[in-house]
Amino acid sequence: MRKERALAQNVWYRVETSVNVSEPLFRLPEAKALFLGVLGEAEKRYGFGICGLVIENGSVSFYIKPDDGLKLPLIMQRLKQTFSVRLNVLTGRQGHVWGNVTGRRYWRESRPDGRRRKRLRRPRR
Repeated sequence: MRKERALAQNVWYRVETSVNVSEPLFRLPEAKALFLGVLGEAEKRYGFGICGLVIENGSVSFYIKPDDGLKLPLIMQRLKQTFSVRLNVLTGRQGHVWGNVTGRRYWRESRPDGRRRKRLRRPRR
């Protein structure tokens, strides 16, 4: 069983999260704007400080200082869930957005020849 996290008050935490299978999701300007909007809403709702935000093609990292350190898992869960649902509605895609889900890979990116690829791959054994 996993140990319970020891979260402290008034401490900056570094948060890193990656998109499913390092998909270059944040190349889409709509995805960046949506993430920043959801982050702003969460900041107002849960009351936390944020700095050092870096959005790369397939990952996001930043420092966060929750008013109550115990809220950190809740904040991250809500932030990622809200972004995922809204992105799926916006782009018409389905499935996971964050983290690598064993046995599933979702692609939204268009190929250079203009055809869209969206397929399910099984991991190699």
